[in-house]
Amino acid sequence: MAAFKHLLSHGHRLPNPPPPRHLVSLLRRHFSSEPQPTPLPNPSSQPNDNFRNPVPIQPVSYPTKPKAPLPEENQPEYPPERQFNQSEEKDGTPQESEIQNVERRSWSRDEMRYMKDGPAISPVSYAARVAPLPEDRANVEEEEKGGRFDEMMKERMKIEEYRRMGGLRYGRMEVAREEVDLPFPKLIKVEKGDKKSEEKGKVYDVKEAIRLVKANARKTFEETLEAHVRMTRDLVRTDLKLDGSVRLPHGAGKTYRVAVFAEGTSADEARDAGADVVGGPELVDSIVAGKAKIDFDKCIATPAMIKHLKKIAKYLKKLMPDTKKGTLTNDISRAVKEAKERVPFEKDKTAIVHVPLGKVKFPENNLKENIGAFVHALLLAKPAGLKKSSKFAGYVDAFHITSTMGRSYPISIQSLSMAADQFSKTQVK
Repeated sequence: MAAFKHLLSHGHRLPNPPPPRHLVSLLRRHFSSEPQPTPLPNPSSQPNDNFRNPVPIQPVSYPTKPKAPLPEENQPEYPPERQFNQSEEKDGTPQESEIQNVERRSWSRDEMRYMKDGPAISPVSYAARVAPLPEDRANVEEEEKGGRFDEMMKERMKIEEYRRMGGLRYGRMEVAREEVDLPFPKLIKVEKGDKKSEEKGKVYDVKEAIRLVKANARKTFEETLEAHVRMTRDLVRTDLKLDGSVRLPHGAGKTYRVAVFAEGTSADEARDAGADVVGGPELVDSIVAGKAKIDFDKCIATPAMIKHLKKIAKYLKKLMPDTKKGTLTNDISRAVKEAKERVPFEKDKTAIVHVPLGKVKFPENNLKENIGAFVHALLLAKPAGLKKSSKFAGYVDAFHITSTMGRSYPISIQSLSMAADQFSKTQVK
């Protein structure tokens, strides 16, 4: 009760005061049924004495664990806890039930501390295998007798076989794949143009090339033998002009339409020479008015008509008469005959000359003479400003002949030079 009064006397000071520790201990002392320890003396009342009396500690002793008995000579060595009863067989082997019970538990750490007299484990050593040295070659014969050398050689041959067949890859040994024969034959793709690739760098003689062109010309219409000459790269320049005409000994197999602008007697001569179109200033006016068409291949005029031809110069273009070409002259009859027989040629923008040299049906000798005449005229038309060039070198790079719809064949420079020399000799005679 005194504790409750003391508690109530302190309750008005704080709204929710926490109970003091000594009050909690008093409440436990009065309301607890457990025996209470003896209260300690107040240190303030007894300043000279110890404020706590030492509690006497009773010593506790534990019985020592007996050591495991040493195994006798005739007894088998088993762990200390493996004690078998008398139900063992006569031969000294324990029953299966006893063995299973013992083998279920393993040695603990404390038990291993007493295993000082356990069986010793002897270390196992293996002989080191090293490569034989030159001085140890005498022992090879002994290994051969024992059969070890044969096994090593078999293994070595197997590894070499795998390496040869590509089985050793990425640092590991793999079994080489065997090639499986297909039950059907393999199809070999035939490449087109094999024959052309074989003859790509081949050049022909003039006669042989003409014979091949005639053999490959199998069209229904009458094909023309054409020559295509690739000139040197220097002739791409516009200031170097290469144009001329050649009179073929056997003709080109084509009739050219010739127009003559002349008056009076010159016009009569042109008609007698075989000109297709003859006229004077009235012809020029009709062309300007659009009444007449330019349907001729070559144009010849007298010097007196040049002032009238200036009106239609934009229509004539390359057909405009010129003194250098021999188309502006007073000898009309000779000019008309040459225009009917001569074949013009000139280079294009890529420095290539294209010219017809007769019909494919012509005999081989006639075509050869036409080719010789063209090569001779081509050499005479060489520009004067072309440097570093001899007869053919530095001037003609390649010479091909072909039919209108056939294959082209290259001709050697030596055979071309011989054909040109032979034509020049016959022309001189």
